[in-house]
Amino acid sequence: MSNAVPLPAGTVLGKSYEHGIDINLGTYASPSWQPVRRMSGWAPTFPKVTTDVTTYDDRGATNEEVTGRGFAADFTVQGNRSTTTGLYLPELEAIVAAARAKGEGAVLDIRFYHKPETGTPSPNDAGRAQVTVESSRQNTGNAETETFAISLAGKGEYEPIENPFQGWGATVPVVSYVSPPNAGDGDLITISGSGFLGATSVTIDGDEVEFTAVNGASVIAVVPVGEAGAVPVVVTTSAGASTAFTFTRGA
Repeated sequence: MSNAVPLPAGTVLGKSYEHGIDINLGTYASPSWQPVRRMSGWAPTFPKVTTDVTTYDDRGATNEEVTGRGFAADFTVQGNRSTTTGLYLPELEAIVAAARAKGEGAVLDIRFYHKPETGTPSPNDAGRAQVTVESSRQNTGNAETETFAISLAGKGEYEPIENPFQGWGATVPVVSYVSPPNAGDGDLITISGSGFLGATSVTIDGDEVEFTAVNGASVIAVVPVGEAGAVPVVVTTSAGASTAFTFTRGA
């Protein structure tokens, strides 16, 4: 007979791999979130910022009040490259570029979140932050996998957000058709494809537009003001952004 104190029904032991981080490859107002693939060792911290509030009443002891919280994190990621272009995966290219840049080029917009193997993701373990980056090659032996050690340092506090995780089976959306052709300013269009459930943004020619995700295969969107011609249409979910679909719009 076990002497262990029983856990509540429906409780599972958390796993180390049940966390994710995305890099925004778009703008802050119109994000295009790309999950960091092949990552490990996610270790976030929230360093305290304190103010000394010591008085005589403390009789020589220290007394500090926590007035803020910063954000920092470390993780590793494998260096997967395209055999065609030689480039790393887009999210790693963004990380490496920021780690070598200065000014605004050295800043990344990231979000992190709990992504459980089973059950509901934690609503309290998800956030968005502006960060600067340091990166270094971790494995430097003669026959090892290329791996980068990444350190993130927050610029100010992180922003708690709604957990975007939709399940391990979630796939990047695919846009296969947009109708009707030649729809113009203010007209409604139907974007057809797959993976649209939980869509977070729709852009037409780079402009974020009003939309409604009818189901996983259909999105209704409003055509923004613009000139007639071929424009890219992109749907973004927590799994990432679709490949741009070229749509011929009217004026």
